[in-house]
Amino acid sequence: MRLFVAVVPPVEVVEHLSEFVEPRRVYPDEDIRWAADENWHITLAFLGDVPEYKTDDLAERLESAAKRQKPFDLQLAGSGAFPSVADARVLWTGVRDESGALPHLAMTTRSAANKAGVTVDGRKFTPHLTLARLRQPTDVVRWVRIFDEYRGPRWTADRIELISSRLGQGPSHGAAYDTVGEWEFLG
Repeated sequence: MRLFVAVVPPVEVVEHLSEFVEPRRVYPDEDIRWAADENWHITLAFLGDVPEYKTDDLAERLESAAKRQKPFDLQLAGSGAFPSVADARVLWTGVRDESGALPHLAMTTRSAANKAGVTVDGRKFTPHLTLARLRQPTDVVRWVRIFDEYRGPRWTADRIELISSRLGQGPSHGAAYDTVGEWEFLG
């Protein structure tokens, strides 16, 4: 089972961003695959393929990490691209976290996974929400300029989710996501 740990924005935040993104989705560009609104999330830890026998221990450790975390405010704002604006494969909007809690939460969820014997993708944590993927490396300066103007409503992050990813089974042959575990912050 392919899994990742994420913070999922509430419906009103997703709707606000969707209203900003929607007019841009009609732009005729075959190289851009826009992410489906229902798949928007902020990945804390990408776990890849996790054997079934490790999921119970993983769930217990993630629950423990969530219990120690206090709710905190976030806001979607700004823009960027991976690996760079000049040769992007991913276009994203950033995440404002004035409390600095998100990097700490990413560290604790990654640590929980490691303690459960689950290998975590070692990439540096960069808080973001993926808006689109590009079929080939593309200069996305104009897109970054457009999305750099975006400022979403603030919301209080109050939970983490363990999400299963089924590649090629979602909208437009993208990934389909299913929440397999959810834990509230009780710190």
